[in-house]
Formats: sequence, structure tokens, C-alpha cells
Amino acid sequence: MIVVRDDGAGFTPETMAQLGTPFFSTKPQGMGMGLAVSQSIARQHGGSLRFSNALQGGARVELRLPLMDSAKNPSGAS
Repeated sequence: MIVVRDDGAGFTPETMAQLGTPFFSTKPQGMGMGLAVSQSIARQHGGSLRFSNALQGGARVELRLPLMDSAKNPSGAS
């Protein structure tokens, strides 16, 4: 698990409802594909990408990926 947190304003309820939706962006020039692609990659590897507001304030993003079974990949290569 990798957690990234900031101490900004956090996500608004409106933004939270749209995070990861293709073509949604809070940036005027944003394409809105970054989080959608990131979620897709995480899922393809058996993981997840979750968004929340941290209890202490700010935004929190959690990437979870399963541990690799060394028996399936004894060389250590990905």
C-alpha cells in the first residue's frame, strides 16, 4: 500500500463523486484521463486506487497492490 496525503483543502463532495471518471478534470486545460488510467492500471494488477479526505485535513490517495507470489515469478523480473 502506498498512501499520498497533502495538507490542502481536500476534495469537495462534488469532486469526490467524479474522481476517476474519464474526462473529468478540475484543471481548465486538463484532459481528465490521468486518474481514470491510473485506476485501470491498478485494477489490471489486482489492486485499487481510493480517494478520501484525511481526518486531519487535506486529500488522501491510497494505492493498494497485491504482493507478488515469488513462486509464479522466481526470476524477480516483472
